[in-house]
Amino acid sequence: MLELQNLAAGYRNVPVVSGVSLQFAPGKILVLAGPNGCGKSTLLRTALGLQPKLDGGVLLDGQALENLSPRQIAQKAAFVPQSRAVPRITAGRLVLHGRFPYLSYPRRYGKKDHETAWRALEWAGAADLAERPLMELSGGQRQRVYLAMALAQDTETILMDEPTAFLDIQHQMELMALARRLADAGKAVVMVLHDLCLAMKWADRIALLYGGRLLDCGAPEDLYARGCLEEAFGVSLGRVDAAGGPYYYYQPLTNRGGTEERL
Repeated sequence: MLELQNLAAGYRNVPVVSGVSLQFAPGKILVLAGPNGCGKSTLLRTALGLQPKLDGGVLLDGQALENLSPRQIAQKAAFVPQSRAVPRITAGRLVLHGRFPYLSYPRRYGKKDHETAWRALEWAGAADLAERPLMELSGGQRQRVYLAMALAQDTETILMDEPTAFLDIQHQMELMALARRLADAGKAVVMVLHDLCLAMKWADRIALLYGGRLLDCGAPEDLYARGCLEEAFGVSLGRVDAAGGPYYYYQPLTNRGGTEERL
């Protein structure tokens, strides 16, 4: 399990967010939410040691992160970044790179590596892309391939930075359903999402960052009841109870005429 203890993250010794204590619990989807620039992506990268912390600590399975090698961290936690370079290889070959933490020198893939990579492609809905050059894929297709590479690491914790970016509505819903399946399989799933309604529908917990701190953390319905989402986002969140569960929608706090208006 990944645990943040009073963590401060930022750049050039200037914190963007500080005092954050969170547990990324197995079997749960945790969404990091908050307005642009509040430190969601920075916090995620610092939690994995991809950039240095400014204060506090990070524990991974009870061990201080700084005492683990990059390979040891990669065997325990996978990361899907917001964007990355596009190498001139096929999608299937890229997904095999997710097996790097388990290979000794010289790197030679075995049967288990190929089977795990193929299963990851299937889970991500990208098996039909395996033989295609990565550079020929759309942004949404690449996103699914990079997710498959993270799944091929076969870790207990998966962190995703804006994984629904570039995806159309259908594939957004498929990705969130996949996140649910991963959590139900016992994995800790942590996601940065800008779509608050998507987070409210799928998350077990939402960690709300605002004003350089962790404003609140809890179940979606609890944050809705406490009204902290309005403070952070400057919108009013409406709710309709439906057969498949509550449906949330945005509305401005006030329009120019001083009355609420549904978007």
